[in-house]
Order: sequence, then C-alpha cells, then structure tokens
Amino acid sequence: MFEDALQQVVELIRTNPRGGASLSLYALVSTLRMEKSGYLYTLRKLRDLSPGHRQLAYGLMELMAEHGNQGPVWEQALAEMDAAVKRG
Repeated sequence: MFEDALQQVVELIRTNPRGGASLSLYALVSTLRMEKSGYLYTLRKLRDLSPGHRQLAYGLMELMAEHGNQGPVWEQALAEMDAAVKRG
C-alpha cells in the first residue's frame, strides 16, 4: 500500500528533479536510508510541501515504520531517484 507513495515520489523526482517538492522528498528518502543515524529529518521541511506532497512524505514514513525501506523494491526506487537527481 505505501509502496505506491514510493513510486509516486520516484515519478515526481523523475519528472521534475530540481523542483522544491522533489528535493524535499528526496532528502526524506535519503534520510530513511540511514537507520543507524536515527532517520534524522527536519520536520519543519514538511511546511514547504503542499498537502498532497505531505501525504507522500507521510506514506514514506509509514513505509519505513513497516520496514519497507529495504529490499529490492526500495533499492530500485532509490537507484532511479539518485539517477534522476544526478541528471538534473
């Protein structure tokens, strides 16, 4: 269910890799990679997102809570987002 949020974020970043929402969500995803650091993300950044984009952020956080931030689907999504941001 929350994998849908992940795929929507991938598509958003792929479509507009330099957009503010894309970069904020990419920062969240990057944070969700680092379990040992405690997933440090400045929640204040959520204020900059539209309600729809905040829902995607909440979906990503729920995905992490369900241990969905690991495995092949997660890794593939990260690779796609990394490539899109690097291409700019």
